[in-house]
Amino acid sequence: MASDGKAAKPVRIVYNARARRMILRLDQRDGVPVLTAPPGVARSAIDQFLSQQQGWIARQSASRLPIVPLVDGAVFPFRGEDHVIRHCPTLPRSPVIADGFLDVGGAGESLDRRIIRFLRSEARSVLSERVALHAQCLGVTPTRITIRDTRSRWGSCSAKGALNFSWRLIMAPPSILDYVVAHEVAHLLEMNHSARFWAHVDRLVDNRTEARKWLRSHGHDLMRIAGHEFA
Repeated sequence: MASDGKAAKPVRIVYNARARRMILRLDQRDGVPVLTAPPGVARSAIDQFLSQQQGWIARQSASRLPIVPLVDGAVFPFRGEDHVIRHCPTLPRSPVIADGFLDVGGAGESLDRRIIRFLRSEARSVLSERVALHAQCLGVTPTRITIRDTRSRWGSCSAKGALNFSWRLIMAPPSILDYVVAHEVAHLLEMNHSARFWAHVDRLVDNRTEARKWLRSHGHDLMRIAGHEFA
């Protein structure tokens, strides 16, 4: 974590070999500015860049929406549809989703943890199913599927064929989740964003333009749910 002067907001610095220039964004879950920089960038250049961006950081921090906690009565999306949390200690501890509600019992102090475990489990099940379908279509096989609470990517594909996805995709409409899966499965054939890569994506789904727009417009809302303490 870095700070540009006493009054500056702390900044998280991430070095990425794929980065071609310095990029600044605001993490919607904890409000911390994140600077992504190519390896080897001089610290003086980073400090100068951050100094020039203090106005942007202040404006973005001021406009940041609050975190939505997973508590009794809270509304959150599940597969694109709003659901209301109903907590009653006498209900079963395992959450159950039906008819626009998520019903859950047990102690109130661990409510958010149990709901997130449930959502992660649902995400793993749905994402694994969609990966299998798209992988079969393209004739590829991932080496591993991991569900995480990633800060900047909805999904990723490693050079060894491991796929990673954000559990928060289970809150998005099914077509959006499916696009992200198709995107990462296509990387098993093309580790780039060439015309051939997009042709593979379009072979799997027909909504990539709309899905990318949806993620840009609404993705930050999903990041507000529950913060990231229990990821």
